[in-house]
Amino acid sequence: MTGHATAPRTIAQIAAELQGYDPQALSAAGVQQFLERLVQPVSGTETVGIFDALGRVLAEDIVSPVSVPPHDNSAMDGYAFDGAQLRAGQPLSLRCVGTALAGAAWAGTLQPGDCVKIMTGAVMPAGLDTVVPQEFTTAEGDRVHIAADVLRAGDNRRCQGEDLMQGRVALERGTRLSPAALGLVASLGLPTVRVVRRLRVAYFSTGDEILSLGQPPREGAVYDSNRYTVFGLLTRLGVDVIDLGVVRDEPALLEAAFRQAAAQADAVITSGGVSVGEADHTRAMMKQLGDVAFWRIAMRPGRPMAVGRIASAAFFDAKSGSSADSTSAYSYDNDSEPHSAGAVLFGLPGNPVAVMVTFLAFVRPALLRMMGSTEAAPPLLRAVSIEPMRKKAGRTEYQRGWVSTAADGTLQVRTTGNQGSGVLNSMVQANGLIVLHHGQGHVAAGDTVDVMMFEGMV
Repeated sequence: MTGHATAPRTIAQIAAELQGYDPQALSAAGVQQFLERLVQPVSGTETVGIFDALGRVLAEDIVSPVSVPPHDNSAMDGYAFDGAQLRAGQPLSLRCVGTALAGAAWAGTLQPGDCVKIMTGAVMPAGLDTVVPQEFTTAEGDRVHIAADVLRAGDNRRCQGEDLMQGRVALERGTRLSPAALGLVASLGLPTVRVVRRLRVAYFSTGDEILSLGQPPREGAVYDSNRYTVFGLLTRLGVDVIDLGVVRDEPALLEAAFRQAAAQADAVITSGGVSVGEADHTRAMMKQLGDVAFWRIAMRPGRPMAVGRIASAAFFDAKSGSSADSTSAYSYDNDSEPHSAGAVLFGLPGNPVAVMVTFLAFVRPALLRMMGSTEAAPPLLRAVSIEPMRKKAGRTEYQRGWVSTAADGTLQVRTTGNQGSGVLNSMVQANGLIVLHHGQGHVAAGDTVDVMMFEGMV
């Protein structure tokens, strides 16, 4: 099933909605607010088997067709009995008249003072509501003795529907399916789920100084690392990655790459060429082919960034009279309009750490929104800095850090060496980013700071 999204807002329209918007001095919070208005969830859906659903986003609510558990059952191995017989301060002696096993209801009859030996998961016999764990009892023949005050009526019983009640929403649309969610779906007896189609994201690196793996070294050139870090970040996110390699800084090659990317993908990510360098044609081509904003963000690392939309090849073909097909991410409500909204563009800086930081801070949340996910951003952890950190007020800084547990059980954090935006080694050594907020100044040893943890993100 596919659908049509309404025409997305232009850069100018979004800028007009944001109070104090300044592309040359944009705060990190301002970037997040802008992207929330720019991106839209894709509309296509598909049905997948449960083994293929991990990380996918639900396209519709899942309403529980059954109650979980389907009947009252025992949470322990022990003896089931009527808890009304318990008296404070008094032991209880019962007669065991049978055994209830998991997978079949016990079919015997009970008299006052009777109990049934019961296994974990077995259906609670009618009239019994309490289970005493076997280790809390002593047995003599068919008699079971329970010490005083070791449990209360109703203990160790799982009630019908206490996990999920039939007819109620078990998982909401927009939920990103975790391992626990897959287990929940399976507990409902559902072999398939309806999910939002996979997001398609095209990526390429730009610059004449970039070498692909396998090319011989040459003076002034560096091997492309961004292509592989972004590939890893996108793969972890669960999108379809379209790798377009390295594109030299030549207008014709850049135009072809952008048009191909916009025709194939919902989003396009580039690295390099978004600053004001005179030799870069990437920035000029973005302007030519799309509706793009160029930012100088008040942050470190990752100051330059471009965001907007690149028109699809079908838009240019439509303008020239061609009837070429398009797989662009967006279309207008009027089917006679060309699919001209194109792909969302994220033009990232060229330095490797700046690429990762801007991706984690801005691109990842935007892509999740495009995927239809409604999950909240992971909370920042609070940790005590074990060293001073210099920080300039008026910008957000993301420093690579290592969080550990101090002797007293509190979380502590230190930086991981050289914080230069081109130093990947200190990113490899880190397990999170220390987030020093816009209005924050220098940090003294012993101050508490926020940390964005990598686990589950990179």
